[in-house]
Amino acid sequence: MWRKSITLRLALYFGCASTAVLLAIGYVVGMSVENHFLDLDRTELQGKVALVRHVLSKVHGPADVDALPERMSDALTGHDSLSVSIIAPGGRTLFATPGAEFPEAVIRNASPAALAHVPELASWGHQGHPFHGFAIRVPTDAPELPQVVVAIALSFDAHHVFMSAFYEILWLAIAAGILSTGLLGWIAAKRGLAPVREMTDVAQSITASRLHDRLPTAALPRELVDLAAAFNGMLSRLEDSFRRLSEFSSDLAHELRTPIGSLMTQTQVALSRTRSAEEYREVLYSNSEEYERLARMIADMLFLAKADHGLIVPRGETVELAHEVQELFEFYDALAEDHEIAVALAGEGTVHGDRLMLRRAISNLLSNAINHTPRGGRVDVRIESAPDGGVRLTVENSGDGIAPEHLPRLFDRFYRVDPSRQRSTDGAGLGLAITKSIIAAHNGTVRAFSAGGLTRFEVLFPAMAPR
Repeated sequence: MWRKSITLRLALYFGCASTAVLLAIGYVVGMSVENHFLDLDRTELQGKVALVRHVLSKVHGPADVDALPERMSDALTGHDSLSVSIIAPGGRTLFATPGAEFPEAVIRNASPAALAHVPELASWGHQGHPFHGFAIRVPTDAPELPQVVVAIALSFDAHHVFMSAFYEILWLAIAAGILSTGLLGWIAAKRGLAPVREMTDVAQSITASRLHDRLPTAALPRELVDLAAAFNGMLSRLEDSFRRLSEFSSDLAHELRTPIGSLMTQTQVALSRTRSAEEYREVLYSNSEEYERLARMIADMLFLAKADHGLIVPRGETVELAHEVQELFEFYDALAEDHEIAVALAGEGTVHGDRLMLRRAISNLLSNAINHTPRGGRVDVRIESAPDGGVRLTVENSGDGIAPEHLPRLFDRFYRVDPSRQRSTDGAGLGLAITKSIIAAHNGTVRAFSAGGLTRFEVLFPAMAPR
């Protein structure tokens, strides 16, 4: 299916619009010229009527009636384009110019004479010549001839020839104007759409290595600024997503390389010579731990992949946050005692969501806080109402703070801060990323703050909808 370009469409629209305008102008101009010539004919006929009336005003008796043809011939000398007939009652023609011929309807509909009024002009043709004229009734002073019908007409051959030539030139000019405006419209549309072609060139040049290119908006027309801004925003999001994907792939390869390398090394060492059953058992136990770590990492990655595609759909149930935190305290009790860390809970709150998913998110926050709290420190959990009617849960731990440049990236996958904040753990750096995905699936937000030797993670849950 042939698709017309925008340039061609605009040129066609412009051509159609200009065609309509030019045709309307041509029609108005033609009618104006014709009306002008008609007014000229009417004015000239009005003058000839006055001349005929003057001659008829001198008719007082039979002698004047007999002399009327001669007087009229003398008065109309030099008016070759004028046709005049004077008809007496009963239909007798008193005077007629050579070749004068009037339609019967014009004679029959003759109107009374009036000095300031010219009847509506009638049009007809005779012997190949067009005429404009009318007939009027003119009174005389002769007793035997109280009134006569004066039929008068003017040949407009010259006007007809002029109008034919005028219309020919006019329509040729209009046709040339239509073609010119169509061509100029195509050129104007092509030049006007040049920024779109520039945008196309930039878009075609975008590759994975050139996602930093942007469309210049300063020189664009106002109609394209929003489109260019949206396109630039899309490129920014793509660039950020591609950067995250590249970092994620690199981090994933790095994280998988360590356990796989350890498994390969232990297996190769075990196979390097014959060993006892107990030694093989120790190797298998060690490998089993690495397999478990890999399994957890893969499960976490699958969870995050589902979250990225909006496939994490929480179940709807009422969750008592204080109850979940208390049970998690019991789970981490041994770890907290081992590090001599005090844990405390204050407040309570209820949210609507998936209990297991929320428990996992809070567990990740508690695990992260305990692992990064120095011996003898404390972890405080507070649950309170938020100003917007939702629920705020904060997990705060003492210890070394986090540098401001690390705070925006704490929830990135595989991201770890400087070694002074790290402990020897089995985590792969996905806990906070999973927490963020779970909270986002519940339409909540999670943020991190660090100042004055305290690090705080704040989770905001939206208000529960009334039932």
